[in-house]
Amino acid sequence: MKKQILCSKYLLYGGFTCSKIRHSCIRQISESTCFSFGTFATPEAIFKDCDISEFEEWDASGFNDSFQVDRSRYNDLLKRCTQMGKLREGRIVHALLLNSQFRDDLVIQNTLLNMYAKCGSIVDARKVFDKMPLKDMVTWTALITGYSQNYRAQEALDLFPPMLQHGLKPNQFTLSSLLKASGDGLASEKQGRQLHAYCVKCGCDSNVYVGSSLLDMYTRFGLMVEAQSIFEGLVSKNEVSWNALIAAYSRKGDGEHAIKLFREMQRDSFKPTHFTYSSLFTVCASTGSLEQGKWVHAQVIKSGGRLVAFVGNTLVDMYAKSGSIEDAKKVFDRLVKRDVVSWNSMLTGYAQHGLGKETLQQFEEMLRIGIQPNDVTFLCVLTACSHAGLLDEGQHYFELMKKYRVEPDVSHYVTMVDLLGRAGLFDQAERFIREMPIQPTAAVWGALLGACRMHKNMELGAYAGEHIFELDPHDSGPHILLYNMYASAGRWNDAAKVRKMMKENGVKKEPACSWVEIENAVHVFIANDDAHPQREEIGKMWEQMSIKIKEIGYVPDTSHVLLFVDQQEREAKLQYHSEKLALAFALLNTPPGSTIRIKKNIRVCGDCHSAIKYVSKVVGREIIVRDTNRFHHFRNGSCSCGDYW
Repeated sequence: MKKQILCSKYLLYGGFTCSKIRHSCIRQISESTCFSFGTFATPEAIFKDCDISEFEEWDASGFNDSFQVDRSRYNDLLKRCTQMGKLREGRIVHALLLNSQFRDDLVIQNTLLNMYAKCGSIVDARKVFDKMPLKDMVTWTALITGYSQNYRAQEALDLFPPMLQHGLKPNQFTLSSLLKASGDGLASEKQGRQLHAYCVKCGCDSNVYVGSSLLDMYTRFGLMVEAQSIFEGLVSKNEVSWNALIAAYSRKGDGEHAIKLFREMQRDSFKPTHFTYSSLFTVCASTGSLEQGKWVHAQVIKSGGRLVAFVGNTLVDMYAKSGSIEDAKKVFDRLVKRDVVSWNSMLTGYAQHGLGKETLQQFEEMLRIGIQPNDVTFLCVLTACSHAGLLDEGQHYFELMKKYRVEPDVSHYVTMVDLLGRAGLFDQAERFIREMPIQPTAAVWGALLGACRMHKNMELGAYAGEHIFELDPHDSGPHILLYNMYASAGRWNDAAKVRKMMKENGVKKEPACSWVEIENAVHVFIANDDAHPQREEIGKMWEQMSIKIKEIGYVPDTSHVLLFVDQQEREAKLQYHSEKLALAFALLNTPPGSTIRIKKNIRVCGDCHSAIKYVSKVVGREIIVRDTNRFHHFRNGSCSCGDYW
């Protein structure tokens, strides 16, 4: 009885308000050596977060054995535990509740179930649900919402039919959680549409909460037309509905629609949230739209927003992926609080830009201040080592993963194969693949094939290619890579066999294209592009530039023209690659001295890489090219990759 009184005192005053009483209760509980509460073994385990240094004596004479916590206090305490995420304290309240007259009280049981669900203990929430003698709509909604928010979508959806069988009518919160589960889980589009039909039947489809969940569900299915239709049909909109549609366009990489919606949102006097800005920065990063990203950043500053949490992290990522690693570092340095995601964003940026030494310095600083690295952190570091040719460092950091108990996954093994292969250590790379604790994937063999292309190791490249074609016969990349290797070596019969294999498997090459953003407009070019309004000026500009760079040493590398034609025709073909056309357009339409930023959807070709180096020297400008692998910074006739790419 004494133990219950002491815990009751702690719950009534403690944990939350009165430090004197709280710590006195703690001492008295600690002195009760036989104390035991459910799964809690010791009082120290229960109250380990309390500051014992504040302990002061107090007179407990105002309490006696008849002391009890009333109904409203139980409810308030459970709600406070929910708000503060205090699962351990919530379990203490639950333990007291089991010995009280309110153990079967429906309202308190609902609050208890919600506490467990919101604090992440969905298993305990289900146990409470199953033991409840009475259940109402709030009960079912709390558990459905709990499953949905804890990424157990199917279990949330499985509760819907029995709930209806009990004669209960779902409310807007129930339906919103079910729709979220439908979009997040393995539910089919048909199931989603059935839920939509039920919402229409109940007259809830135009409700702003249900409508927002509906449009989010359809976007998860990739049905943007339906999502847009629901959005436009909402009687009233809120920030959630706007954010849901903006986020959907962001996930699809459709920056134009996302920015357009953002402007409409502002015109309709809705205040953007952190989620809004994060979605916009993400889509700007994916397309490399630096100017649009800067404009959104300006809107954050204008609104008085602070660079906190994921907004700051996505802003760092946006600047890095848009080619401005300097601005990414400035934002990183100004973040209100830097967590492991912040550091990973910066490390990723350095790695993508080929700044190997800077990546390692940043990583060591991260360790020095006590930030625990995770699997993404080590992947960034290993990628940087691979891009910069830092073999010894890469091997050291791969071994360091054991110290931090980070289990390598397939991405880490791919990067190590790439590191060894790029260094020309093919025997070590093969041995590494054989000794891997997991089965080599197509990506692992693809890394070896890429290294074989770099070092022109035809036989090993063919061996790696066979494994890739067996594991992933529909990926065009390895087929094209092996075809190019054969064609470059003049082995046209072998190249023809690869082409035939592609045709038989229905594999099609992704068309190469490059694009450049000027004054918030994106201009896209393909090889031999004759559709652009400035095509004549672009052609003349590149002809002039070609003459100038040849005068200072540029020699066209015709091995990159993989056609059985004469030398003159090969040289002519080289002049109209998409990145050269994009560069010529940028030279025509940007001020002298400004930085030129070009993006390409596949790896930049070797001849274009060489030509752009010379152009950067002739025009005295920095040219930044982002391809699928990395960034290349061309300045004064050299590239940041050191021709190691």
